[in-house]
Amino acid sequence: MELSYTHAQSQRVLRQRNLLVIVAGILGALCAILGLVTATRDREIVLQPILGSPLVVSSSGVSRQYLELVTRDTAVLTLDRSPANLEYWMKSVLEITAPSAQGKIRADLMKIVNEQRGSSIAQFFTIQTMELDTKKLQSIVTGDLHTIVGNKVVSNERRSFRFDWQYSGLSLKLVGFGMVTTGKEKDQ
Repeated sequence: MELSYTHAQSQRVLRQRNLLVIVAGILGALCAILGLVTATRDREIVLQPILGSPLVVSSSGVSRQYLELVTRDTAVLTLDRSPANLEYWMKSVLEITAPSAQGKIRADLMKIVNEQRGSSIAQFFTIQTMELDTKKLQSIVTGDLHTIVGNKVVSNERRSFRFDWQYSGLSLKLVGFGMVTTGKEKDQ
């Protein structure tokens, strides 16, 4: 009798173990499926309302609204400068620049810093229009570029500037910018 009781207990423990292995296998497969769905699904971040509506950033591409906001802030950052803020200006532009473009942009910014350091020349930009291309990740901003020497405005010219972008993950980074010129001249 003791042998049959021990055999029944062993069978019960064996069934419990087998059931536990099956449940663990099902849960493992479910975790793998959920991990795969999470990894391949587009990611979204809903940012606090900046304008009148919430801003959504998605890994599937750049929205027009997001590109416009980033371009607006970048245009103001890159085109508003004075001798008093040159170091901050260069550091801030490089922070939003893609790593692959930092060398070239740093060299261009250093030329501007060296030319403007010690002078009394400042400039600011007022945006009038903006053209956005979310496919090419390119923005063209047109507005008035004001140049000030000392306390006097010496020029106020209508100019267009192009900004080229790179979108990786959920991050939009600057890869190039310059003044758009007309006629046979190329972009600077």
